Amino acid sequence: MALGIVAVWGTNFVVIKNCLDTFPPFFFAALRYTFALLPFVFFIPRPKVSWTNLCIYGLATGLGQFGVMYYAMSSQISPGLASLVIQTQVFFTIGFAMFFAKEALKFYQAVAVGVAMTGLGIIALHTDSTTTILGLALVVFSGFSWGIANTVSRQAGSINMLSYVVWASAFSIPPLMFVSLIFEGGANHLGEVFITAPLGAWIGVLWQSWANTLFGYAAWAWLLSKHPAAVVAPAPLLVPIFGMGASTLFLDESLPLWKLSAAGLVIIGLVINLFWPSLQNQLRKYF
Repeated sequence: MALGIVAVWGTNFVVIKNCLDTFPPFFFAALRYTFALLPFVFFIPRPKVSWTNLCIYGLATGLGQFGVMYYAMSSQISPGLASLVIQTQVFFTIGFAMFFAKEALKFYQAVAVGVAMTGLGIIALHTDSTTTILGLALVVFSGFSWGIANTVSRQAGSINMLSYVVWASAFSIPPLMFVSLIFEGGANHLGEVFITAPLGAWIGVLWQSWANTLFGYAAWAWLLSKHPAAVVAPAPLLVPIFGMGASTLFLDESLPLWKLSAAGLVIIGLVINLFWPSLQNQLRKYF
């Protein structure tokens, strides 16, 4: 399940970049959540969770995570690096779990986080015209917002996660449309973009809404509700493998040694976090 999710999320960065050639970033995010909400909200009952929980999740994922990340990707950071930097969500998710759920951080998990953060540090040392410090900061904020969303969805408990994501989308749309109307040209311009957008851009919107939001985040929230945050949260560290690979293949994004080194450190951190307990158990059988 986790591998399927990260494959969709990783290759999605190419789709996002192509759609941003047509849609302004916050308007694009609003469209994403509009089609995640409609028409499904009329057929799927509201989950048994508070309106406050749904509101926080919708604001965190819609405005904080994707609205901000789309804006960064429109001019401040390349798609491949965005797919890597967004994985700061791991650190925020684990930190929130330690603070709110009193989950203990084991030594090997701390090592894993440290190795992965070293990879992100390499990126910060290689800003240029395609990746700026502002872009990095915005995507790190997106990771922070994703961490909030992960924490809130875990607090929702064992509920229908597809219903949860659909109904939470209702809280994503208004703030995204408000920001878009104020800063992205007004109603007349957005109406013109809506009417003249090519078919490929609309296919990208539906991919965002259905594959990424409904499948990806519903399945992700389900995983978080069943397993400890420190175990599940690092899985999207595989997203950069798909994201950087797809960006190189379809967008001709360069893949110099420093990018490979940064991605390698992030993935090593993931491997340590996921496989160290089983490796330790195997070693105990022989020593």
